[in-house]
Amino acid sequence: MSQWIYLLIELLDELVFGAVSALMPVLQDDFQLNYIQIGILLSVPGYISIFIEPVLGILSNTWQRRRLILGGGIFFISALVLTAISRSFELLLFSFILFYPASGAFVSLSQTALMDEQPQRREQNMARWTFAGSLGVVLGPLALGAAIHIGLGWRGLHLVFAAIALAALLLVIRYLHPLGIRREEEEPALSPAIFLDGLKSAVATLRRPNVMRYMLLLEFADLMLDILLAFLALYFVDVVGVSPQLAVIAVAIWTAVGLLGDFLLIPLLERVSGLAYLRFSVIVKLILFPAFLLVPGLTFKLILLGLLGLFNAGWYAILKAELYKTIPDQSGTMLVLDNLSAVIGKSLPLAIATVAYFFGLETAMWAFLFGPLALLIGLPRPDKHD
Repeated sequence: MSQWIYLLIELLDELVFGAVSALMPVLQDDFQLNYIQIGILLSVPGYISIFIEPVLGILSNTWQRRRLILGGGIFFISALVLTAISRSFELLLFSFILFYPASGAFVSLSQTALMDEQPQRREQNMARWTFAGSLGVVLGPLALGAAIHIGLGWRGLHLVFAAIALAALLLVIRYLHPLGIRREEEEPALSPAIFLDGLKSAVATLRRPNVMRYMLLLEFADLMLDILLAFLALYFVDVVGVSPQLAVIAVAIWTAVGLLGDFLLIPLLERVSGLAYLRFSVIVKLILFPAFLLVPGLTFKLILLGLLGLFNAGWYAILKAELYKTIPDQSGTMLVLDNLSAVIGKSLPLAIATVAYFFGLETAMWAFLFGPLALLIGLPRPDKHD
């Protein structure tokens, strides 16, 4: 039961993300946002979260992980409600700022708990986790389209998301007390000494071989994952010239085919080395993405977009599983590592948005090629790992 609850939480988180990504052109219109403001929405909450999530990760190693997940769930719900009622850019930005660390506590710590349950199957469980997330990303734009069609709107949809989050939180309260997470009475009371011990352990973790490698590769891989998704609808509206409704369909195609890839990856990893597959997909993406940008006509772009989504499979799951292998005894430290590397990662959306502001989004889209190029250079050679 516990694994299914963890996967449900990830599904919900990506359901919200998928809807918000497809929602960007609507938010741009409703709030009269320019590219710089969009970049701020996509970057500033992450910058602030960098200072909060590492504390949560350190505490989860040494204190009460279950309480942190529950607290994250409460703030997760609150952020969704604030987004729904926001009427200004400032309040919308604040709701995003609240959502990021809340997701870190509610979702990311659920991932660490899942990794701790079956250490010998981290790669396979990360593939399942990624599939649950991909399903959420696919359903998000569809939920947004349905909400707009029936008159519920994006604000009403966020209230629905808040209700689903409340149901997930109740499942955590009901089932995750004895399963997968230690009881509070078995854990030490919070104290400065406890936190300092966790901090020392996290610093020591940074010295382990390959930790920095996979931290950086995950951030650059995200250029072809969540960051591309955040700009995809804007690209189809502002560059290709389609309507926001057609842009939502394009996002749905990309995510739907990606969902198929994530599903096929689960049995594939039982037979093939994850890193070997990843190297192959990097070469394919280096060919497909320039073709996607250069090819004329909506139909051909959608076909290439679908292929790009298919070969996204494994980029997150495999790299994250490799990073977990470097910290087998301190899974909560993953939040520290994630946020240290996010100093680079969270700058990427703002950098791309800035290039788009000054030179146009069509030019800025070429920056996404740094993702597969970084993996091509940084992945370990086959003779070392395969």
